[in-house]
Amino acid sequence: MADQEEKGKELVAEADKKLNSSKGFFGSLFGGSTKVEEAAELYVRAANAFKMAKKWAAAGDAFCRAAQLQLKATSRHEAATHFVDAGTCYRKADPMEAINSFRKAVEIYTDMGRFTIAAKHHEKIAEIYETELVDIEKAITNYEQAADYFKGEESNSSANKCLLKVAQFSAQLENYEKAIDIYEQIAVAAMDNSLLKYSAKDHFFRAAVCHMCGADPLNTRLVLQKYEEMFPAFSDSRECKLLKALLQACEDENVEAYTDALKNYDSISRLDPWLTSMFLKVKNTLSSETELC
Repeated sequence: MADQEEKGKELVAEADKKLNSSKGFFGSLFGGSTKVEEAAELYVRAANAFKMAKKWAAAGDAFCRAAQLQLKATSRHEAATHFVDAGTCYRKADPMEAINSFRKAVEIYTDMGRFTIAAKHHEKIAEIYETELVDIEKAITNYEQAADYFKGEESNSSANKCLLKVAQFSAQLENYEKAIDIYEQIAVAAMDNSLLKYSAKDHFFRAAVCHMCGADPLNTRLVLQKYEEMFPAFSDSRECKLLKALLQACEDENVEAYTDALKNYDSISRLDPWLTSMFLKVKNTLSSETELC
């Protein structure tokens, strides 16, 4: 490990020296551009040595140096590739630097018209905001941008994957209207696709849960009825039956019945953390109303 780190430092020093020699008058006369390319290659070799030594920040720095040189040499594809490599390394040491590197790559790819690749890196930026930095609003912004680029390239399944993240986080931020709109749109699209038809049930379920969090039981019952009419298969699902039981418990102001309905469902089909948190919000509201009475 230590040997690889030392090797990386030596390669950086060699690249710096070669780069400085290309800047002089004689360097510009005798293959200055070649020396820049050679320096870029040395930075990449240094980055790989640092990677082997698990010196992730140093590896990211070296890849960035290589990318900047490739930009000067108008090798945009190579520059973007190195910025992506830098972002991947920085992610293990400095999430914000990772985001900066991925953004530089995105700028190059969008300028080149490579929107699918740009979308994938917006998705990576969103994931960093989601997991490492826990900045949900910025995660939403980047998932939306990724979805927009994916849609433009007709990559609808990738776009929907990002939009479902937007819906999930929007609901967590209590922007239920936005979440409902996304879930309903994706559910309707899935209904008309034989391969995705089964997933429509889950999207209608989540849309209804958002309605429960943001509206009164009567309005949610009307919405549930609409979903059953739109997608009859939803009526016989355990999800639909659970929602009806929960709505009845809310109308009866019966916290125990609400809890029992969730326990019965969860004993067969485990509720994921998002659904659990949404149902808990409704339960807390119900408990408060019951206490007031």
